[in-house]
Amino acid sequence: MDIGLVSLIVGWAFVLIWVPLVVLSQRKTHPKALFTLFFTELWERFSFYGMRSFLVLYMTGVLFVDMIQGEADARAYGIYGAFNALLYAAPVIGGMIADKILGFRRTILLGGVCMAAAQFILAANAAFVGSETMFFTGLGLLAVGNGFFKPNISSFLGTFYDKNDSRKDGAFTIFYMGINIGAFLAPLTCAYLAQKVDWSLGFLAAGLGMVLGLVVFWNNMVKYEDKGNPPNPTTLKDAIFAGMSRQSIIILASLVSVPLFALLIDYERITDIILVLGGIAVLGYVMYNALTNNNREDGQRLLVFLALFFFHMIFWTLFEQAGGSLTILTERFVNKHGVTAGQFQSLNPLFIMLFAPVFAGLWLKLAKTGKEPRTPMKFFYGLLQIALGFFIIVWGARSIADGVNAGAVIPVIFLVGMYLFHTTGELSISPVGLSVVTKLAPAKMVGFIMGAWFLSIAFAHKIAGELGKQIASPGEGSDAAASLKAFADVYMVWGVYVTLGAAVLLFLLSPILKKWMHGIQ
Repeated sequence: MDIGLVSLIVGWAFVLIWVPLVVLSQRKTHPKALFTLFFTELWERFSFYGMRSFLVLYMTGVLFVDMIQGEADARAYGIYGAFNALLYAAPVIGGMIADKILGFRRTILLGGVCMAAAQFILAANAAFVGSETMFFTGLGLLAVGNGFFKPNISSFLGTFYDKNDSRKDGAFTIFYMGINIGAFLAPLTCAYLAQKVDWSLGFLAAGLGMVLGLVVFWNNMVKYEDKGNPPNPTTLKDAIFAGMSRQSIIILASLVSVPLFALLIDYERITDIILVLGGIAVLGYVMYNALTNNNREDGQRLLVFLALFFFHMIFWTLFEQAGGSLTILTERFVNKHGVTAGQFQSLNPLFIMLFAPVFAGLWLKLAKTGKEPRTPMKFFYGLLQIALGFFIIVWGARSIADGVNAGAVIPVIFLVGMYLFHTTGELSISPVGLSVVTKLAPAKMVGFIMGAWFLSIAFAHKIAGELGKQIASPGEGSDAAASLKAFADVYMVWGVYVTLGAAVLLFLLSPILKKWMHGIQ
C-alpha cells in the first residue's frame, strides 16, 4: 500500500469536508469578500508551501547531485536561507508600492502572476533543462512576486471592516485558517508528486495552485470595485517617462529586479552583507528613537520591542529548520513508513488547525481569571517548547546512533513529537507577536516597526541556513553515523542549549519588560 498516496487522499477528503463547514457556518456573519480572499490565500500558500516542501531535496538530489553530499547539503541550506530571507524582506517594498501607487488589487494580481510564472519556470527547468541559471531565475521571480502579494492581501481584507468592527478578529482567524489549510494540503500533494512521480510535477502543481488562486481573485474582485483601488487611479496610466506610465514602470522594474534577486540568492554572502547593514540601520534607528523619545513610556516600549525582536529571531531560526535540515534528516534517517520526507511538513499546519482553538480558549479563560501571561512569558513558553521538540528528535537520533551504519532509522514518533511541540511553541509566539508589536509601536511609527518585526524573520531564515551548513559537514556525508552525529550535535547545542539559555534570559528580563510595557497586554 502506498501510504504517501493514502495520506494525500485522506488529507484532501478532510479539507473537502472541513472547508464547506467553515464557509457555511460563517457566510451570514462576514462579507463575501472574506471568502474570496480566504480561497485566494489558501491557493497561494498551497503554491508556496508545496514548492518549499521539496526544494532542498530537489537541490541536493538533482541540481547539485555531482557535488560531494556534504558540499551539496551546505550549498542547498545556504540558498534556502538566502531565498527565504529575501521573501521576508521584499514585502516592505511591495507594501509601499500598493499604498502609494498601484493599490491592493493590482499589486496582489501582479504578485500572483509573478509567482505562478516562477513555478512554471521551475517546472520546465526540472523537466527539460536542468539549468542553475534558470533555477535561480525562478526563485528570484518568486521572491519578487511574494513581495507584491504577501503584505497586501491581509491589508486588503482589513478594508472590508471598520476599525472597531467586532467581526474583524474572527475574520482574520478564518483567513489564518485558509493559510494553514493550504500549507497542510501542499506538502501532501506537491511533495508526493515531486518525490514519487517527477520533480517537475511538484513545481507544476504549485504553479497550478497559484493560478487557481488568481482565478478566484479575478472572478470575484470585480464585485468590489470600491475597494483596493490605486490612490490616484486617473494618473496611474499617464505617461511620465519615455512614454511609460507608473504602472508600466513598476512592471518593468519588477522584471529587471529578477536577475538581481537571483544573484542575491545564488551569491548568498552578498545577501548577508545587505541584511547586516540593513539590520544595523533599522535597529539602530529604533534604538535611537527609544532613547531620545520625548514620551518616556513610548521609548521604553520600543526597548521591549527590541528585546522581543531578539527572542523572536531565535525562535524562528530553529523553527525554520523544518524546510531545510529537518527535511534532509527525515529523508535519510527517519522511518517514513512510505510517506515522503516532504509530506511530513504537513504536520505543522495540521497541528495548528487542531490546537489553535485550544490555545485561543486557554488564553481567554486565563484572561477572565486575571492569570493570562504577559507577552514576554508567552515567548518564554514558546522557546521552552521548541527546545523540547529538538530534545525529542536528538533523543531519537542518539537512540539509533550505534546502528545507523547498519540501516537503523529513527522511529517516526520522535519526528511527530518534535513537530507537535514546535507547533505549540509557534502558537505561543506567532499570533501574539504581531498583535503586541502594533501596541508597542508609537502611533507615528507603526508601519515602520511592523516592517522591522518581519526583518527578524528574514534574519532567522538566513541564520537557519548557516546552522544547516554546520550540519552538512563536507566530506563526512558517506559515513551515516558521522552525518547523523552532526545533526544531533547542532540540534542539541542550538536547538536545546542555546534556546534554553535564551528562555532563561527572557524569564529574568520578564519583570522589567512587563514594567516597560506600561499596561500593554
